[in-house]
Amino acid sequence: MGYRFFLSYFFVVAVSSLASLPAAGQSPAATTAQKTVAAKASSRKTWIPPRTPDGQPDLQGIWTNPTITPFERPSEFAGKPVLTEKEAAELEERAAKSRVDGPPKEGDPGSYNQAWFDSGTKVVSTRQTSLVVNPSDGKVPLKPSAEAKRDYDLAHVTDSWEHMSVWDRCITRGVPAGMFPAGYNNSYQILQIPGYVVILYEMIHETRIIPVDGRPHLPPNVRQWNGDSRGHWEGNTLVVDTTNYNGKGWIGTSAATMRIKGIPESEALHVVERFTRVDADTIHYKVTIDDPNVYTKPWEVAIPLNREQDYRIYEYACHEGNHAVENVLSGGRAAEAAAKK
Repeated sequence: MGYRFFLSYFFVVAVSSLASLPAAGQSPAATTAQKTVAAKASSRKTWIPPRTPDGQPDLQGIWTNPTITPFERPSEFAGKPVLTEKEAAELEERAAKSRVDGPPKEGDPGSYNQAWFDSGTKVVSTRQTSLVVNPSDGKVPLKPSAEAKRDYDLAHVTDSWEHMSVWDRCITRGVPAGMFPAGYNNSYQILQIPGYVVILYEMIHETRIIPVDGRPHLPPNVRQWNGDSRGHWEGNTLVVDTTNYNGKGWIGTSAATMRIKGIPESEALHVVERFTRVDADTIHYKVTIDDPNVYTKPWEVAIPLNREQDYRIYEYACHEGNHAVENVLSGGRAAEAAAKK
């Protein structure tokens, strides 16, 4: 609960009684939910992760993160950071009922049916009401200029490939966008060798190699789509600092990131990720995103990664047979020709 009582010895008994009551404005159910989550977190502090032969905390394995927890906090849960067990069950039941295929709307060519999706059936184990955990309202602090750029690009997708998602163009899902859950292929294989941590992303079959040997970042004039990542260990936590972005990517490439899909990156983007294995089957992933050209202040996303021992990652061929860009642009030209008639 985070209470701090500055009371004398003579009021200790009274304080003990008060501490068991819900805080003002909180329901008993909400208070119980927060205590349950806190108790789980406390028990994990005593867990000691295994080590690799060279002494790194062992993060290896295949991890997944599909979830129905929304990226930003819905208005129905305004001011509520954690769900009760009942609320979580109701959301999961509601999501199950909505997973049905329906005919596309007029003029809509349609998309994948439910057989192709693997977007999760549960809220995250922490029962947080959104993946965005900071600011406290669960909303990304966007600048109006960033939203305007997103809206312009999405409105002009058929005009040029430059307005299309870097994911649709099979370039990358991005860092950290690739760690945000999507509609399918939400798995990551982590490998460790001396001096490096390697993350294989199932989506786009992308491999990220992170040095953890203390080397400095690349020179400022060297810019990359996914930036330049350098890792180090803080206790049992892998901290990955990423800079040197080329400013051409999007911070969110999946529709699951809601209004964040299409928000641009700038060369000032600075990302700090933290991977902490809290028990045998869970890595706590948290990322801080700072880009003063895009946001009014830094913001954070947190999500558990769950170990899936029997999961198999197959090659994801993106460029091969990808006619999306060609078809979208040709459709735009066809619409222009029809408008002239």
